[in-house]
Amino acid sequence: MKLFNSGKLKLTAHKKKNYKRFTRSRAANVVFVSFLLLAGLFMVLPLIYSVMTSFKPLDELLAFPPKFYVTRPTMQNYAVLPSLLDNLQVPFSRYLFNSLFISVAITVGHIIVAGMAAFTLSNCKHKFISAVFWGVQIALLFNGYTLGIPQYLIFSKIGIIDTYWVYILPALQSTTGVFLMKQYMDVSVPKALMEAALLDGAGYYRIFWRLVMPLVKPAWLTLALFSFRDAWALQPGGTIFDESLKTLPVAMNQIAASGIARSGSVMAATVLLMIPPILVYLVSQSNVMETMSSAGMKD
Repeated sequence: MKLFNSGKLKLTAHKKKNYKRFTRSRAANVVFVSFLLLAGLFMVLPLIYSVMTSFKPLDELLAFPPKFYVTRPTMQNYAVLPSLLDNLQVPFSRYLFNSLFISVAITVGHIIVAGMAAFTLSNCKHKFISAVFWGVQIALLFNGYTLGIPQYLIFSKIGIIDTYWVYILPALQSTTGVFLMKQYMDVSVPKALMEAALLDGAGYYRIFWRLVMPLVKPAWLTLALFSFRDAWALQPGGTIFDESLKTLPVAMNQIAASGIARSGSVMAATVLLMIPPILVYLVSQSNVMETMSSAGMKD
């Protein structure tokens, strides 16, 4: 018994020795964490610069070379925004309504469409289903600008130019959401659980809404973040001519057209436009991390 215990202790010590061989030292950990902090700081520099610039007075905005920080902060850039927005062709509330309506419609519609498509691709047993999914993956390679002319021809044929549909319909079929949801369903939804639901008499629609969607909540919350971010910054690309149907970024471009003297107000408006996506991210942050950590994993 004594010999057995001594041999076990030697084996444990050998494992610990091998384990320590592949771990970083404390100094290496400090260097690694410091590098990550510097990289993170570098990534948020544009955000910090935008906030700093929105508080700069006119003389600091016109200074050369420009300074990163602000020495005499002022709220004047924010105070003049209402008067600038009153000079727009349509009321600012109309631009705000358009952006909110389009962003919510695209986000909700994209989650539903991507979820249903991913559910089908994940559970259908048809022999050509893998070829369909390969087509989805190939579609990820296409740049949106390459589809501009074909999409415009299709929109003009079906008569949705100068309507809200021209914003919403192209965003619903985004292949990124289908790919993300399908990969997460393959990992997070047990096949045995779905088979048990079918045996209990549940239909596919009930399984999708009551069983699958709650299980893949981190995935569709991540998709909601990406969809809302893109929809909030959406601008009509030659498909909207009615000013009352245009979005907030168009209104911001009109303010920016006033020249460099209004660059502080433009930056102030940009900071305000960044608030909704940041709030959505703060709500869905933990789910985004969970989705990314499990992406590509298989049982």
